[in-house]
Amino acid sequence: MTFFVKLAEAVAANQSLLLVGLDPNPDMLQRWNERLGAGGSFMAQARRWVKAVVEQTRDQVCAYKPTLGFYQSLGPMGLDLLMEVRDLVPRSIPLILDAKHGDLNTSSSFAHYAFHGLGFDAVSLLPLAGQDLVAPFLLYPDRAVVVSCHSSNRSARPLLQHPSAESPFFLKLVEECCCWGTPEQLLLEVGTRDPDVLRQIRSIAPTRFMLLRSIWEAEERLPALLREGLNRSGDGLLLPIPQDLLVAEAIDKETAALRRRIEHLRQNALDTGDDSSCEVWIPAPSPSREPLDQLIVELFDIGCLMFGRYLQASGAVFNYYIDLRRIISNPNLFHRVLHAYAGELEALDFDRIAGIPYGSLPTATGLSLQLGKPLIYPRKEVKAHGARRLVEGDYEVGETVVVVDDIVISGGSVLEGIEKLESSGLEVRDVVVFLDHESGARERLATAGYGCHAVMPLSRITAVLTQEGRLDLEQLAVLRQHNASSTLSEPPPGASAPTPWPAQ
Repeated sequence: MTFFVKLAEAVAANQSLLLVGLDPNPDMLQRWNERLGAGGSFMAQARRWVKAVVEQTRDQVCAYKPTLGFYQSLGPMGLDLLMEVRDLVPRSIPLILDAKHGDLNTSSSFAHYAFHGLGFDAVSLLPLAGQDLVAPFLLYPDRAVVVSCHSSNRSARPLLQHPSAESPFFLKLVEECCCWGTPEQLLLEVGTRDPDVLRQIRSIAPTRFMLLRSIWEAEERLPALLREGLNRSGDGLLLPIPQDLLVAEAIDKETAALRRRIEHLRQNALDTGDDSSCEVWIPAPSPSREPLDQLIVELFDIGCLMFGRYLQASGAVFNYYIDLRRIISNPNLFHRVLHAYAGELEALDFDRIAGIPYGSLPTATGLSLQLGKPLIYPRKEVKAHGARRLVEGDYEVGETVVVVDDIVISGGSVLEGIEKLESSGLEVRDVVVFLDHESGARERLATAGYGCHAVMPLSRITAVLTQEGRLDLEQLAVLRQHNASSTLSEPPPGASAPTPWPAQ
């Protein structure tokens, strides 16, 4: 799973923009141990504190950020402790190494150390050496960098505001950094107590995540910081938990209260902002609604599920039609659909992603970009000119391919695509789809030797929409009839989308 997917899912799952700095500061640890009356060496105290903080915050935050300097100052035992931090933090939550690395000559070696040696998901960098410093880190497509572009330190102002307040150096720095990597791989670190700084940065980096620092020295400005810093999706900020809170008597309760406060301020900022903004934040209207259930409701609300008489190219007439092609015109919703797919793909072993033309090609392309896996696809028809390839894209004979499709009914089109892939020397083990009609396709694929993994079955859609009151009695009867009979057949390969059949 890529850093950005992991971050987005942690934000959604925990409904949080909070980040924890796991820094064993001696002064802070002394206060914590005095309150507990705990003894032992400094290393023992640090180990207990790190474990306690992670255990009490992991369901309330979206990322952890240890500062490398603190651990290096403790010598070899400190680096051992840093490895323990990697083991303590859940793999589902991003771990950012705050290294402020800025040496060009050691960038390649340090990138390998941070990502493979220590196992971190992202690392912070100083950008003054330019793109050449950042490039070795971006060669790891599933990892990310956090580039420092503004400091709250007063002595830095002459540099940051040069040559003028109207055209400050820090904005030029942000503008240049945004050219080095995608928003999924390059984040910005901003130390400031001034909402106007966030406004200026957000104006030229509208989609970037910003990791904020030094915001608690002017806590009264927090509402304004959120208002100016949130992106149009309602997120885009990582807010550090105050260090004092991390030595509190009840870290879990204090963190939960802060998370609720931030969410309240975030919602107020969105309510008073531009009404044209699109939300990617996954709200929790009720405690029982899971993120996937919320996604089902939103897909229904944009018209992906239609009722009526739909004539298929095969001649069959269905009483409903599920049109997932609408998703690609809603970028925020499409992004979350890709996250749901990624959850199914995470446990699978494959070299390349193969999309089944044509409906799943946008999805397969998005997954290729997010997961850093090459994309290929079997053609529906072989061209009579050009290379006349059966499979488009580069690949090596013997590689393992995971097949991605949007909807599976009988599995016919998927099996046809698999046949083309295998005839080209590729190995297929698994098929991942968004929706399983539960009409026997899973069993048919299993008989043929392929695993079928679905983000959601039709029965779950029926259950969720019923619970949410989105279906009238007639619509509910249509879906329940299908769930009971499961006799639908898939249109033959090459069939066009169904057309409405006029009611008699």
